[in-house]
Amino acid sequence: MAARWSSENVVVEFRDAQATAMSVDCLGQRAVLSGRRFLYIVNLDAPNEGHRKISRQSKWDIGAVQWNPHDSYAYYFAASSNQRVDLYKWKEGNGEVCTSLQGHTRVISDLDWAVFEPDLLVTSSVDTYIYIWDIKDTRKPTVSLSAVAGASQVKWNKKNANCLATSHDGDVRIWDKRKPSTAVEYLAAHLSKIHGLDWHPDNEYTLATSSQDNSVRFWDYRQPRKYLNILPCQVPVWKARYTPFSNGLVTVMVPQLRRENSLLLWNVFDLNTPVHTFVGHDDVVLEFQWRKQKEGSKDYQLVTWSRDQTLRMWRIDSQLQRLCANDILDGVEDLIDGISHLPEPDKTLHPQDSEPQHNSGHGDEEALKEDFLNDPLVGKKTDQLGLPQTLQQEFSLINVQIRNVNVEMDAVSRSCTVSVHCGNHRVRMLVMFPVQYPNNAAPSFQFINPTSITASMKAKLLKILKDTSLQKVKRNQSCLEPCLRQLVSWLESVVNQEDSTSSNPYALSNSVTPPLPTFARVSNAYGSYQDSNIPFPRTSGARFCGAGYLVYFTRPMTMHRAVSPTEPTPRSLSALSAYHSGLITPMKIRTETPGNLRLYSGSPTRSEKEQVSISSFYYKERMSPRSARRRWSIQAINDFPVLCAVLILSLI
Repeated sequence: MAARWSSENVVVEFRDAQATAMSVDCLGQRAVLSGRRFLYIVNLDAPNEGHRKISRQSKWDIGAVQWNPHDSYAYYFAASSNQRVDLYKWKEGNGEVCTSLQGHTRVISDLDWAVFEPDLLVTSSVDTYIYIWDIKDTRKPTVSLSAVAGASQVKWNKKNANCLATSHDGDVRIWDKRKPSTAVEYLAAHLSKIHGLDWHPDNEYTLATSSQDNSVRFWDYRQPRKYLNILPCQVPVWKARYTPFSNGLVTVMVPQLRRENSLLLWNVFDLNTPVHTFVGHDDVVLEFQWRKQKEGSKDYQLVTWSRDQTLRMWRIDSQLQRLCANDILDGVEDLIDGISHLPEPDKTLHPQDSEPQHNSGHGDEEALKEDFLNDPLVGKKTDQLGLPQTLQQEFSLINVQIRNVNVEMDAVSRSCTVSVHCGNHRVRMLVMFPVQYPNNAAPSFQFINPTSITASMKAKLLKILKDTSLQKVKRNQSCLEPCLRQLVSWLESVVNQEDSTSSNPYALSNSVTPPLPTFARVSNAYGSYQDSNIPFPRTSGARFCGAGYLVYFTRPMTMHRAVSPTEPTPRSLSALSAYHSGLITPMKIRTETPGNLRLYSGSPTRSEKEQVSISSFYYKERMSPRSARRRWSIQAINDFPVLCAVLILSLI
C-alpha cells in the first residue's frame, strides 16, 4: 500500500463562503465555489492571491454547479437553485447570469453538460422528469424523459453521445435520447439510495455506482442482473468516480466514527486495499474534480472542497498513477523501489488476512500478476501489500482525541492497547482482533497492568464491551471506537457517583431511592438511550411524493398526551425514561442539559418488563360503548349525509 500521507500543493481557506458545491473548468484555470450569497471564482494558478465574487439574491442554496466541458464554451457554467438553473458567463473578470432554465416543478437534484455537444445540458429533479436543454433555445426542454420516481443523479455517457444514466433511489435507468418514451435498460443496483454515478472513461457499457448501503458496484448494463465487481466498505459511500489515468477510482466515504481521511484512491482491478489515502481535511469532502493536466507534466492534480471550508489541491505523481495500472509488469523496478520507501508499519503486512478479489473478465492480466507475485526476487516485497482493508481503515479513522484515552494501535499484530485514566481509576486493556473481524467476529478484551478497578467492576465492564462489540460485528460494522466511548462513559459515571456520595456526608447509607444504574437495563432499537442528542421521534409529518400527492402521517385521534398540552415534548427518549422514573419533572424533560440526561440515560422504566417507547408519552382514550356509538353516528352523518337522511325519513 502506498504511503497514507499526502503533501498537497495548496490549502486555501474560505471561512465565509459556506459553499455547498464546487466545480473546476475544463482548462484547469478556475474553480467556482457556490454559496448562498456569493459565487466565488478562484484562480487555481494563484489561489492565495484573492478571488472574485458574483453576488446572487436567493434564499435557496445551490444544489449543483458545473462548468461547460468544451474549450469553446469554457467561460459558461450552470448552477441549480431549487427549481431553476441559471447559466452564468464569466469573462474578463466579470460574471453575470445569461439566462435561466425553468421547467421543473420540484427541486433540481443534479445537472450535467453533454460530453460531445456543447449546447446540451441535462437536469434531473424530484418531480420524476429528466430534461435535456439546448442553451440556444431555453424556452422549453428539447427532450423530456419521464420516470416513476424522482432522479437523484444524471450523467452523460463519455463514449456514446446519445446515452445517459439516471439513478432513482437504489435503481439505475439507462436512456437513449432518441427514444425518450422509455428507458432502454433497468438496473436494480442497490438496496439503499445511490449517492454517486459515473461512467467509465473508455468503455461505453461500464459504470460505477456508490450507495448508502456501504458499497461501490461496477456494472455492464448489457448484463443488468449481476454486477461485475463490488467494493465493500464499512460506511456509506458519498461519491465514486474514475480517474483520468489508468484504472483508478476515487471514493469519498462518510465515516460514522470521525469524518476524516475519507478520500481514498483505488485500483479497480485490486479492491482489497486502497493504494492511497488523502489525509488533510477535517470534515467530509463535499466535492472533488480533476484539474486538466499541464503541457509537459506527467502529474495530475485533484481539487477537493470539504465541509471544513478548505480548498485543497493534491498532486498525483507518476508513482501513484502506476499503482493504479492494470499491467503491473510495466515499471516493476520503479514499483518495487517505491514500496521500499514506505514507512515501517505499512511495509510489514500479511497477505493471508484477506483474499484478493479478482475480476473474472481479466484472466490474462491476473495470470501475469500471479506469476509476478510468485517470483522469488520480488515476492517478499509484494507480500507486504495485503493488510485487510477494514482494520486498516478503522485504525486510520479512529478518533484519538477522546478525553482521558490513549490508544496504541498495531496493525501488524491486529491489536491495540487502550489506556484510560479517570479520577482515581486506571484501566489498561489489550484488544485483539481476529482475522475475520468485523464479519461477525468480535475482538477479545483483556485487562493488563496497571489496572486499578475491582474484580466486580472488571466483570461489569467486560460485559458492556462484549455486548457493544457483538452488536456491531453482527452488522459487519467496526466496533473499536464505540467500545472506547462506552468505556469512558462507564468510568465517568462511576466517578460521578463516587463524587456525589462523598460530597454529601449526611446521606443515608440505605437510601429509599436506589442509585441510578450506569447503563440501561434493556437493550433495544434505541441503543439503550445512550445518546441524549437524538431528538424525540415525530408523531406527525407530511411530504410531497414524486406524483405530486401530499402524504401525511399522524397519531390516532384517540391517543392523548400524558402531560398537559402546554408542556413541551421530551428532548429525547432518555429524558422520557427519566421522567417516568420520577427523576425529573415534566417541565425539565426538554430543558435538562445533555450532560445530566446522560446520567438519566439508564434510568429504570415504570416496570422491569415495560420498556419506554414513544407510546409511553401518550395514553389511549377510553370510551364507553354508548359514547363510542354516539361518536360513530356523528362521524357517519358527516361522511354519508344523504344516506343518513334517507334512513331517518324512512323511520318517520
